[in-house]
Amino acid sequence: MTPRGKRSNAPAPALTQNNNAPRRIWWSYARLLLTILATLFLAAMSAEVSKLSLTPVYGSIPPIASLKWLRGGLERDQRYIAMIFSVSLAKMFFSKRNLGFSKYFATWGFFIPSIQSGLFSFSGRLGPVWGPRMTYLLTSVPLSCLSLLHLVNLIADTFPFAIFAEGAATHSLVGFCGSGLGTLLLAGTLYHFLARIKTYLENRLSMFMMLTSGTPAVFSRFGLQIVTTLLYAQLGASLEGFKLIFTAILPILHLAFVCPHVPLPYNTGVLNDTLRAEGYSLVARQESLTGYISVFENLNEGYRVMRCDHSLLGGEYLNKPRGSRYNEPVYTIFLTLEAVRLLQNRPSEGQLVATSKHNHALVIGVGIGTAPAALIAHGVHTTTVEIDPVVHDFATKYFDLPQNHTSVIGDAIKVVGDMQKAKEMRNTYDYIIHDVFTGGAEPINLFTREFIMGLSDLLKPSGIIAINYAGDLLLPIAASVVRTVESVFPKCRLYRESPPLQAPEAMDYTNMVMFCRKSPESFTFRDPVEADFLGSPARRQHLKPQHEIPASYFNSGRQQKGEILRRGQISQEMHQSTMASAAGHWYLMRTVLPDVVWENW
Repeated sequence: MTPRGKRSNAPAPALTQNNNAPRRIWWSYARLLLTILATLFLAAMSAEVSKLSLTPVYGSIPPIASLKWLRGGLERDQRYIAMIFSVSLAKMFFSKRNLGFSKYFATWGFFIPSIQSGLFSFSGRLGPVWGPRMTYLLTSVPLSCLSLLHLVNLIADTFPFAIFAEGAATHSLVGFCGSGLGTLLLAGTLYHFLARIKTYLENRLSMFMMLTSGTPAVFSRFGLQIVTTLLYAQLGASLEGFKLIFTAILPILHLAFVCPHVPLPYNTGVLNDTLRAEGYSLVARQESLTGYISVFENLNEGYRVMRCDHSLLGGEYLNKPRGSRYNEPVYTIFLTLEAVRLLQNRPSEGQLVATSKHNHALVIGVGIGTAPAALIAHGVHTTTVEIDPVVHDFATKYFDLPQNHTSVIGDAIKVVGDMQKAKEMRNTYDYIIHDVFTGGAEPINLFTREFIMGLSDLLKPSGIIAINYAGDLLLPIAASVVRTVESVFPKCRLYRESPPLQAPEAMDYTNMVMFCRKSPESFTFRDPVEADFLGSPARRQHLKPQHEIPASYFNSGRQQKGEILRRGQISQEMHQSTMASAAGHWYLMRTVLPDVVWENW
């Protein structure tokens, strides 16, 4: 007992390990949460970049369909049980006494671009269905599984389950699986829950990735894959993890000096050497909002085309015909769109020019600019709407699109909606040309009744609209587009690019142009005069519409299933029909250009 008035020299009670334990526990929980969120974000980002990397070879729709196929398969019961079993085996073989998951998925990401590049050379044999599936299964799926299993591993270390005790200690499969079915289900449920969060993040990242894709090289598809992998390595926060990255030196060297898909000067030279061996030459390329945009020339036949992913937006021959100021187009369907000017009583050539100078046209979708350039040449005040700035830039730099027109860069749905709200813009245009195509199929949102009604409000009562649809006319989606347009415009005439099939086939892929008016009265096209041709032999042959489609064509067979398309109410059957049309377009494009040209982008 301490005497009164005398202070004790005993030290004050120090903070013990138990006093700091709650703080450390909460800090470990916070670190775990941040690690989970960061890993899921990077896994989602990597999956989205992988999808973008496939679009130049397969188009935008087949990779999306393959992702849905993979996700649907993983959600089936039999896949769920296999997933639980894989979690068990993974924890058994990757216990703390072995290398962790983070050191593997950080390294695996470096190999993905090289593996994808190698698999692209088999795209012609795999096709648009199994090509993306096999690429996903050999690249992004292993990375995703390793990432999710790594998180299950971390969570199990923080909140120990019986599954991670006895079996993991003995490395016995029987003992491991016998540690309790309930805990196995718990681990599998955790894996499934994390996978759903990753899918949610992928959907949210989709538009962001499209907006950031492009120049500089770090924002290219393969550049973003490397950035994601470096962040994975940093997330591992382990010197051993960084040491394992040195095993990826070969794929990194492949990307830097051999891979044609990286937009660096040396790699572009490699790409051009490959294309020249096939008789083609790259003029320009850039990754942009709607996909991989490039301009290249056929050295043997003397024409130039613009490519968007696995589609061709148009082309023209490089040698102008005698007496013409313009190059001849490779694809004549764009000349047929100019027939909107032929909806008149036949005037003299002088009257024709005088009339055109008072007309206004709206063109939705620029492509290489064939139709708007012709309207401008005829003195029509032309406004173009193009969502992709690179497409418009390339059309003016490398093709015949002049700059003396009003150019609007933006989403046509928003642009037309804003015009529709402005009263002074209603009944403004004499001609409207609707010519949109991306990703191997028509963007279905630009064919809904709401969008077509917006165009109708902008069209003068005496005006005419031309709507180009490219797809398989035997599929229900084609009939849906026709029924949707005819629900807005009371009178339409339909024409196809090529003559109709003589015998029934499984596919009837072609361009179809719908000419429509706001009046229910019948209309015809006048015969063109010399001024209409602009000195072009191709216009002389293809300007006036040919190969009219009878009204009964879409009232039989599969076309009977066509429905009116409404914004936000597109049925699953219509989406499947669009995917089938995209597959048909893929096969058609492989007959236009050799496989090696599509595979080397």
